[in-house]
Amino acid sequence: MTHDVAIVAFAQTDHRRRSDDLSEVEMLMPVLHDVLARTGLKTGDIGFTCSGSSDYLAGRAFSFTMALDGVGAWPPISESHVEMDGAWALYEAWVKILTGEADTALVYSYGKSSPGQVRDVLTRQLDPYYLAPLWPDSVSLAALQAQALIDAGTVDEPELAAVAARSRDDARTNPHAQLTGSVPQGEYIVQPLRAGDCSPIGDGAAAVILAAGDRARDLCERPAWIRGMDHRIEAHSLGVRDLTDSPSTRLAAQRAGAFERPVDTAELHAPFSSQEIVLRRALDLDDSVRVNPSGGALAANPVMATGLVRLGEAAARIHRGESDRALAHATSGPCLQQNLVAVLEGEDRA
Repeated sequence: MTHDVAIVAFAQTDHRRRSDDLSEVEMLMPVLHDVLARTGLKTGDIGFTCSGSSDYLAGRAFSFTMALDGVGAWPPISESHVEMDGAWALYEAWVKILTGEADTALVYSYGKSSPGQVRDVLTRQLDPYYLAPLWPDSVSLAALQAQALIDAGTVDEPELAAVAARSRDDARTNPHAQLTGSVPQGEYIVQPLRAGDCSPIGDGAAAVILAAGDRARDLCERPAWIRGMDHRIEAHSLGVRDLTDSPSTRLAAQRAGAFERPVDTAELHAPFSSQEIVLRRALDLDDSVRVNPSGGALAANPVMATGLVRLGEAAARIHRGESDRALAHATSGPCLQQNLVAVLEGEDRA
């Protein structure tokens, strides 16, 4: 058993508004080939494979089994799937390696939001007795959270606009981002949220490879070591939660060791500008921390892959020597209901 597990490779698609010309398998295959090529591994060298996706987005049951065609029919693999963002698939793979049942793992996730009305699809996450029958869409719920922040005096609309502008500006250096550049003021989507405050609808996929101990050092010049990872959940009913705070994020960060030493980078899964404000406060991030240098979810939001992209982007900065200690966050559910936090570190070889 080893407690040293690292992300050694990361790959993702160019995130697009629509990918009608591609099936999920066709979207996935180049990413899987890319991430394996970065390490020189073949499918048969991988000890465990885990994926994250949503049948609701795909519109058919057990859609993830078809996506396995992208991995290949031979050789046989040890495989699992989570009906969650790929960040939770990475968590399962991390635990698998910690138990000693594998020394490498391939994690991938994908989502095509363009074929349907994703705002309506996400209502199926809600409490089935009181909320779901009312069909409050995801943007409307996020607007309630944003208005709660404004009413509490925590933030105002110009500050929300500044978050959106910074994210789009940072995305200029990200070749995979869907949106870059200036943010149009635009009309309200749902007051107080304007277009720039909301993540785009789009399609995309991502993949990472995990490895343990010296195996990681052999596969990557500067591995991104997972020093801690934890995930927590808020109450299902929105009516019993304080939407201006995220205690589950704070607890997950504490359990992951995020508060033991400062981080220099944070990749936060914030599909709305107001949610970045909530997360910054919960994680006690000041202006010395570079937040979402990739542009974050406001620049590209392939549902079910965005959280894994946050982990991958944080790891990639460590691989390139641009970060020494990074925090990565993923969320699922309405108004930051479920939250995962990981702490990644690089090491300098003698």
